[in-house]
Amino acid sequence: LVIFYQSESSNNAGMVTILSNRIGDVAILLSIGLMLPDGDWGFYWGDKESWISVIFLLILASATKSAQMPFSAWLPAAMAAPTPVSALVHSSTLVTAGVYLLIRFSEVVNGSKFSWVLLILAVMTMVMAGLSALYETDMKKVIALSTLSQLGVMIMILSVGMKELAFFHLVSHALFKSTLFMCAGSLIHSVKGSQDGRVMSMFQVSSPLLGSVFSVTN
Repeated sequence: LVIFYQSESSNNAGMVTILSNRIGDVAILLSIGLMLPDGDWGFYWGDKESWISVIFLLILASATKSAQMPFSAWLPAAMAAPTPVSALVHSSTLVTAGVYLLIRFSEVVNGSKFSWVLLILAVMTMVMAGLSALYETDMKKVIALSTLSQLGVMIMILSVGMKELAFFHLVSHALFKSTLFMCAGSLIHSVKGSQDGRVMSMFQVSSPLLGSVFSVTN
């Protein structure tokens, strides 16, 4: 889906996306392999000290899937995809996989030595995404960077042990972010395909309904 337009930039973005996410896939497969000697897939049957490698691999997988530092490059690059694809990917599929993985294993992760690592990665990701958005003019990339900062917020919440709040944030973010992307796609279509936010300043006058929905979802 990322390489839908078959251009050089789309192909490069697709390659960055697939390579970054394959790191997470390999980490999940390795964690499964490390569980094989115990003959059980449950975390609660073993001593927590013996699961350090598995927990580290799960955190690595979640960081790549949810584009946390230092694996954040693929998320803005994936904006080479069509806007409906971006709405799907950024609301409820790819970027939420890492957060959901951490929610499922939150008791084990928070009981390990790596919860502070999650906190540091999340804060670094939030700061980096916010600063990058200040200097970005591409509307879709600005929204992608806002997704990145919100993912950092979710993982920061998880690192302090509040998985219910993180899940609520995940669901509410999926609802408004998909709407935000569809509004952005309508705006881009109305200005003949330009994604430069500087040429979209008067859309509240030309389309009040779109402007209202955009403001609410923002």
